[in-house]
Amino acid sequence: MTMTEDQNDALIAADNDMSANEREDDAGHTAFSDSEVERIAEALVFASAEPVSEAFLADRLPRGTNIAAVMQRLADFYALRGVNLTRTADRWAFRTAADLSFVIRKDDNEVRKLSRAALEVLAIIAYHQPVTRAEIEDIRGVQTSKGTLDVLMESGWVRFRGRRRSPGRPVTLGTTTDFLDHFGLEELRDLPGLEELKGAGLLSGRIPAGFHIPIPSLGDDVAEEEDPITQLDLEELGLLAPGGAGD
Repeated sequence: MTMTEDQNDALIAADNDMSANEREDDAGHTAFSDSEVERIAEALVFASAEPVSEAFLADRLPRGTNIAAVMQRLADFYALRGVNLTRTADRWAFRTAADLSFVIRKDDNEVRKLSRAALEVLAIIAYHQPVTRAEIEDIRGVQTSKGTLDVLMESGWVRFRGRRRSPGRPVTLGTTTDFLDHFGLEELRDLPGLEELKGAGLLSGRIPAGFHIPIPSLGDDVAEEEDPITQLDLEELGLLAPGGAGD
């Protein structure tokens, strides 16, 4: 039977009246409008105590969602608000707007500041990673105590990356996503330059001629001169009980 023009118009009007969450795509999945997808993403990030990865969002948002585009629209919306939606590597989190940090009351029992030695070691790891303990000591010109590295490890800012393919197979060190998040960096290439480091007191005023800031490895993947950390390595490092799970 041929559909009349009036019947066709009526069907179109009825379809337009359906809410987005009542529609289904060709695969039978519920379809959502862009605003609803943004609301879901916003709720997922807000409800999480830790920065949320784009993989986590992709697993919970409608299939085919352009995660980067959705999160960028949300970030633009929050850009002028009291809280901002910030990206660190591939993770998203809500943070107090940087220009309002002065109004946030800090607890008197806040974690104490890092020592000068710890700051130096952290800076070396950040800029020279992947780097070994011997290389850190060579750069600093003094021995690095185990306690200094322990403090950085416990803070969650430094991690073991792998084993260097060299005699003795020394462990290599690198920074973590928590390090980027704490210092408000999206990625390692956002680390401050020479003048900024001098202004922050992390470099001596007597800088040798020709001194330059190294470019760190930008990825978490093991470098060509490294082997990945194995369970046996973790046991040797005291991070795993023999044959068991981590402490």
